[in-house]
Amino acid sequence: MKKMLSTLVFLSGILLYAQVPQENDPKAKSILDELSKLTKSYKTMSADYSFLALTKDKKQLDKQTGKIQVKGSKFRLEIPGNLIVCDGKKVFNHNKDQKELSIKCYEPSDDDMLDPTRIFTVYEKGFKCSFEKEVKSTAGTIQIINLYPTVKPEKKKFHTAKLYIDKSKKQITSLKLMMKDGGTQTFDIKKFVSNSELAESLFAVDLSKFKQDEIVNECE
Repeated sequence: MKKMLSTLVFLSGILLYAQVPQENDPKAKSILDELSKLTKSYKTMSADYSFLALTKDKKQLDKQTGKIQVKGSKFRLEIPGNLIVCDGKKVFNHNKDQKELSIKCYEPSDDDMLDPTRIFTVYEKGFKCSFEKEVKSTAGTIQIINLYPTVKPEKKKFHTAKLYIDKSKKQITSLKLMMKDGGTQTFDIKKFVSNSELAESLFAVDLSKFKQDEIVNECE
């Protein structure tokens, strides 16, 4: 679980050390601009995804599934053992195994703040991009774009992020991190739904359901 959360933090911004092109590839930038425009037009987004971490020798380090629901600045993330909810002002992390609820103030401008919803817009800043190729799949044509982060590369454990985009739907299908040690970490979007009705109750936490000693409030 810790590996999963630490990897999700990368969605706040991921950075590189070499092979960074001097300028953005015009074709890649055009594809990403269209993707960004469409994504920002959605009132809500929901996605079921899987996460897989492999070593250089293709040995499995971690494998999990999760669900993200987004409504404006609010989000709800469900992963094994944890429920993370943001109401737009605070982030509530319910660790079910430890029976603890931690509360932090939500700072969307803070790159260290866990915000898994950025998987949908991670490419928008702090990157150079290049178009790699198009491949055919049973689902249609997939466009592959390489993202080369450009800030403080020495602090990151990976060197490239590969973004896989459904050409006709203009939707992200997968995000793959190429690690400096030769391993990979991959998020696959299994199901994506936009503009569905999401109840406000999904983005709220009832504190009365927790004992006082189970709550760690860092936003008072």
